[in-house]
Amino acid sequence: MNDPVGSRASGKAGLRAVVSLAVLAAAVAVLFVFGGASAYPWIKAVHVVAIIAWMAGMLYLPRLFVYHADAERGSVQSETFKLMERRLLRAIINPAMIVAWAAGLWLAWQGFAFQGGWLHAKIALVLVLSGLHGYLSAATRRFAEDRNEKPARHWRIVNEIPTLLMIAIVILVIVKPF
Repeated sequence: MNDPVGSRASGKAGLRAVVSLAVLAAAVAVLFVFGGASAYPWIKAVHVVAIIAWMAGMLYLPRLFVYHADAERGSVQSETFKLMERRLLRAIINPAMIVAWAAGLWLAWQGFAFQGGWLHAKIALVLVLSGLHGYLSAATRRFAEDRNEKPARHWRIVNEIPTLLMIAIVILVIVKPF
């Protein structure tokens, strides 16, 4: 059975993903062209700020889902959650992730030439965090379309994943155990 609304939503999501990747590639290119060694502390500061914003959103969005999952579909409360989730994702989480990745890739190249087991492990965990970001983005669309099938308990568990990833990433960056 054809679902023109679902296909349109998938097409828009795909377009947003392509645009996000293009913006990321452009940002990385700009950093590589204009970011000399003297820019390192500034780009590191931008990276840390972007990580803080990204993590704040990644911790808050699943918490919104916990409450949204229990809200009656079509209710004023549900519609308010949809607006909050969409704005959080588009205005904070997505841009912060792009900036964090762009600055992080530049720092990994400029500061470490992509060398070090700790850096490889960190990048792997950031890829997992990015995958979780994609999962939460898809969930935001499902909630917006009143198609969430997951109970609040699921979202409570998912809410802990960014925290665990953050702890592991911070330990890798600060301690550099290998």
